[in-house]
Amino acid sequence: MVNSRDDLAGSMLPSDGSAPVEWAIAEGLIGYQAALAAMEARVAAIHEGGAREQVWLIEHPPLYTSGTSTGAGGLRDDRFPVFEAGRGGQMTYHGPGQRVAYVMLDLNRRRRDLRLFVAALEDWIIGTLAAFNVRGERREDRVGVWVKRPDKGVGHEDKIAAIGIRVKRWVTLHGISLNVEPDISHFDGIVPCGIADPRYGITSLVDLGLPVTMEEVDSVLRAEFEQRFGATAAA
Repeated sequence: MVNSRDDLAGSMLPSDGSAPVEWAIAEGLIGYQAALAAMEARVAAIHEGGAREQVWLIEHPPLYTSGTSTGAGGLRDDRFPVFEAGRGGQMTYHGPGQRVAYVMLDLNRRRRDLRLFVAALEDWIIGTLAAFNVRGERREDRVGVWVKRPDKGVGHEDKIAAIGIRVKRWVTLHGISLNVEPDISHFDGIVPCGIADPRYGITSLVDLGLPVTMEEVDSVLRAEFEQRFGATAAA
C-alpha cells in the first residue's frame, strides 16, 4: 500500500512507439490569457490525435493566478492582474525570472494515475535542483518543492517550485513553475498556495546563491524530464 508520494515511482514513460514530446521554448513574456488559449487548443489537438504532446517553457509578465481551491483572503493586494487559472491549487505568482513549464501529456499513452503524475512532476523538479546541488523536498501536507533554510531559523523552509495541474480527457494542462530569479517581493501580494505560516517562505536559485541562467536551467530541465517522461524533440 502506498502511504506517501515518496513511495511512488518517479517515471511516467510513454507506451512503445510514442512520438517524442515536443519541447518548445517561448521568446519574451507571454500574456496569461494568450497562454491559456494556446494550451487549451493544443490539448484538444493532442486528444484528437492531431498534435504531439508538448512541454512549453515560458515566462509571464507579473501576475497572480487563482486555482480551484483558492479561499477568501488569498489575495493581499491587487498590485498585479489576477486570473482564474482553472487548475488545482490556490493563489500563486508568475513573473519574469520564473520558469513556467506547461506540460501537455496524454496519460492514455502513459498511466491514468494523477497521483503518480504529480509525484513524477515533483521528482522532475527535485532532480533538476539536485543538478545545481540544491536539495529539494516534497511535503505531504504542502504542495510544491521545498528547501530547508536553517539559516532563517529552526524549522524554516522556503518554497522554490509550485505545481498545479488540470486534466481534460486524460490530457494534462498547466504544470510547474520554478523560481530561478524572480522578484520574490512580488509574492507578498498573496498568500502563496494558501500557506500563511511564517516558518514557510519563498526562495529561488539566485536567492540561494546560485547565479544560474534560464538557459542553463532549461537544459537541465530537459535532461531530467526525459529520464521520467521519455524522449523530446525541439519544436
